[in-house]
Amino acid sequence: MDEINTDSKKLLVLNKPKGYVVTRSDELGRKTVYELLPSWVFEDNWMPIGRLDLESKGLLLFTQDGKTGNALTKPGNCIKVYEIWVRGYVNTEHINCAIKGVESKGDILKVLSVEKIGFGGAKTKLRIKIDEGKNRHIRRLFSALKDPKFWTSLKVLNLTRVSIGNFKLDIKSGKWRYLTLEEEQRLMENL
Repeated sequence: MDEINTDSKKLLVLNKPKGYVVTRSDELGRKTVYELLPSWVFEDNWMPIGRLDLESKGLLLFTQDGKTGNALTKPGNCIKVYEIWVRGYVNTEHINCAIKGVESKGDILKVLSVEKIGFGGAKTKLRIKIDEGKNRHIRRLFSALKDPKFWTSLKVLNLTRVSIGNFKLDIKSGKWRYLTLEEEQRLMENL
């Protein structure tokens, strides 16, 4: 009996480690995410859906289908969840400002929700939800806020994307896999 392939033909996921740029090549010679993937991903023009900066890690989807990529990155279409460590004491006022929006370099940056999920020394662990993704959105938003104790800018020390829509990251750092057809259908059904 033939085995039925239940893998998506449109989407694959990579758990991006820190220290890789999300680009096909880099003029500075830095490592790219394509070095973590089979060569056919590069050769067959699979493109990342959205970005994670060099220091960020976590869930990164790839597709060859422009419609799929656009649907998943269009502001308001898809909620993305991040877990971050921030240097500084994040208080209720910071959370309210992040939800209302702060200005940074001509952009208004805001989040849908902020949940405190841990503490360690002068650091706060947060779970952030956004439905748009401007360049370095979360890092810029928090650096626009001041620590009330030391009056220095808050700084995102660690940023990990843990979900896009209803798809949650479930593989080890540096690994990849296809989404299943069921995961693809669930992810795309609300777009």
